[in-house]
Amino acid sequence: MNQHLSNIPGPIGVFDSGYGGLTILDKIREALPEYDYIYLGDNARAPYGTRSFEVVYEFTRQAVNKLFDMGCHLVILACNTASAKALRSIQMNDLPQIDPARRVLGVIRPTVECIGDISKNQHIGVLATAGTIKSESYPLEIHKLFPDIQVSGVACPMWVSLVENNESQNDGADYFIRKYIDQLLSKDPQIDTVILGCTHFPLLLPKIRQYIANDISVISQGEYVAESLKDYLRRHPEMDAKCTKNGNCQFYTTEAEEKFSESASTFLNQQISVKHITLE
Repeated sequence: MNQHLSNIPGPIGVFDSGYGGLTILDKIREALPEYDYIYLGDNARAPYGTRSFEVVYEFTRQAVNKLFDMGCHLVILACNTASAKALRSIQMNDLPQIDPARRVLGVIRPTVECIGDISKNQHIGVLATAGTIKSESYPLEIHKLFPDIQVSGVACPMWVSLVENNESQNDGADYFIRKYIDQLLSKDPQIDTVILGCTHFPLLLPKIRQYIANDISVISQGEYVAESLKDYLRRHPEMDAKCTKNGNCQFYTTEAEEKFSESASTFLNQQISVKHITLE
């Protein structure tokens, strides 16, 4: 840990196992364009959704440490699996030793906080990766805030692959999109709000909407995470002062730069330049 960096302002770090976090970064930059950002994608070891708690925690810890070393005081885990499996351990066990003044925030809590205003009948569905569903993070967080809400979840193991292989708009995707939505709605036909609990899933929204009734709300996380971060910085001026504001954004990947640039442009609708980085 570079202790001398602890008082020098730096960018906001945004971490994801792959590309999905770019949907979060996109909304954050829309809401807070003046800040500087470093996006780090651990694409070489993605996806995280099927990995064990221990492995996800270890990989996420390495990424957080790397972003701290690069000068970030605040890191957003723009990955539901990392938020579900690693966030609490990092906050409780690692931050006090690394630097108690630094912060790591996830995407699950901000998503859950908006539920109370959106659901009319207290029946919520969650579509996510196997890891996020298995962790039960969404029901646990929802019940902390809204004890009476009924939560049903279904894992969508194929959806990340559809997005990462640019198949999300093709006819072949329909079968898998309809399959998991039908599974969810057969678990609880009263669901009136569906959370997309994976940052890749917003890219499937046009097709998801085809198979979900119009009176069911579909929650895509980006805007809620962005609003929550805006609010967080307003409430913590001491952290806001540690964030540089030149409107810059740098991208790093553990995979081949070329592959990342190509896929990232699908998520961001712009060309970006990216540097390779190693995590250990």
